[in-house]
Amino acid sequence: MPGPTPETLTAPLVVEFPFTRSLGPVQSAFLTGLRERTVLGVRTRDGRVLVPPVEYDPVTAEEIRDLVETAATGTVTTWAWNPAPRRGQPLATPFAWVLVRLDGADTALLHALDAPGPDAVHTGLRVRIRWAARRTGAITDIACFEPYDGPAAPRATAHSGAFADPVTGITTPARLDYTYTPGRAQTRYLTALAGRRILGERCPACRKVHVPPRGACPTCGTPTDEQTEVGPRGTVTTFCVVNIKAKGLEIDVPYVYAHIALDGADLALHGRIAGIPYDRVRMGMRVEPVWTEGARHPDHYRPTGEPDAPYDAYKELL
Repeated sequence: MPGPTPETLTAPLVVEFPFTRSLGPVQSAFLTGLRERTVLGVRTRDGRVLVPPVEYDPVTAEEIRDLVETAATGTVTTWAWNPAPRRGQPLATPFAWVLVRLDGADTALLHALDAPGPDAVHTGLRVRIRWAARRTGAITDIACFEPYDGPAAPRATAHSGAFADPVTGITTPARLDYTYTPGRAQTRYLTALAGRRILGERCPACRKVHVPPRGACPTCGTPTDEQTEVGPRGTVTTFCVVNIKAKGLEIDVPYVYAHIALDGADLALHGRIAGIPYDRVRMGMRVEPVWTEGARHPDHYRPTGEPDAPYDAYKELL
């Protein structure tokens, strides 16, 4: 019978990495121009001016390289108020996200507008670029837009796109912040781990026991809620030797990461093997978990000293 369901766990989770890309001639000219307080667009064969510029006409797919300079002033075409700016956004105080059609352009550029409140923003509002004090060749060289009461500038003029020391590549930090909820099955599993117990769930149809549980059988898809304790000992089914040190991970290389079939489970989970030289880890080796003080899960697995399990005992779990 399933036990009482603990309160469902939640935890903040951040996925973050740097995204690096090279730039073609059009994007290189655009970003280098921003560094030099110059806004460049690209003119299509039918005369439309696109800002930000693209390398291919979005209508005809024709390659386009005819660069033009637009004004640093423009008109708000639509907007949305942001009352609570998040980390990394252009302004730390409430601001408006705006689409601005720069004078001389036929498309709109998305950026932030520094305004005292939503009542100060409206479609048709005239604005101008506020340049960043330190510019490096990125969209952030435009610090934001600000209200502007001047007239519209003339049409776009031809530009060679040539600048000294052009920007040829960019690195953009990508980051996703969200709250992860493991669900009822994994909450029970994680709660048991905190008590140094390992729980799986048995499928009522095929009778296989899966660890970690997912609330449904990965073999036949049947919902599962029958909990059963497995392990804590198990058998190494396969493994790899890690020779590249991961950033922020205080583990000396080389080390071994293995798939471990816990006693009573029909699905191997993964864990680090320690307490033995990396070149002595082998398939069939019997291991047991090692918890550190205050940890919610095993730090690693170590050999038990038992004879190796026969291949037939774990071959279906490879």
